[in-house]
This record gives sequence, structure tokens and C-alpha cells, in this order.
Amino acid sequence: MISALLLFTLAGLAEIGGGYLIWLWLREGKPLYFGVLGGISLALYGVVATFQTFPSFGRVYAAYGGVFIVLSVLWGWGVDKKAPDFYDWLGALVCIVGVSIMLWGPRN
Repeated sequence: MISALLLFTLAGLAEIGGGYLIWLWLREGKPLYFGVLGGISLALYGVVATFQTFPSFGRVYAAYGGVFIVLSVLWGWGVDKKAPDFYDWLGALVCIVGVSIMLWGPRN
């Protein structure tokens, strides 16, 4: 379970970080290398996610979506300095509960 959470976190940081670098390049006029590094980071996200041991691609990516939401809230708080409110935290909690059910719920 710890390795799954670590891989989800690494993949999420690669995706959010890559998207952020591309955002800075295209929206805020940063140099081209921001975009290039962002593209590399986004490709790395795709590779890291494949290291999950869960057998279903769809289930892994659906669960990753919930983790991505939580990481995005934390990114916004830490990088954009936008403090999450009660509903941000409540929504993030709902996502994590859903992810937990999807990944570790009993199966037949």
C-alpha cells in the first residue's frame, strides 16, 4: 500500500509540475525550456504510473484521478498560495475515500 501511494504521489507531482511548467511558458512568457521540461515531466508521469502493481489500467488511472485532485489542492496551497477552504478539503477527502474503495475494496 505504501509503494502504491508513493507511486501515485510521484506520478502526480510529475504531471502537476509538468503542467505548471507549460503553464508558465505559455501563459506567463517564461523561456521555451520551461515548456520542454514540462513536456519531459509529463512524459515521466506516464512512465511512473505504469509501475503500479494493480492489474487494471482503468482502475489505476481512475484512482490516480482522486490522488491528483488532492495533490492539486496542495499544489495550489503551496505554490499558488491559495489556501483551501472547507469544501476543498471535504472534496479531497471524498476523493481519497473513493480511491481507497476502488483500490483496496474486496473483490470476488
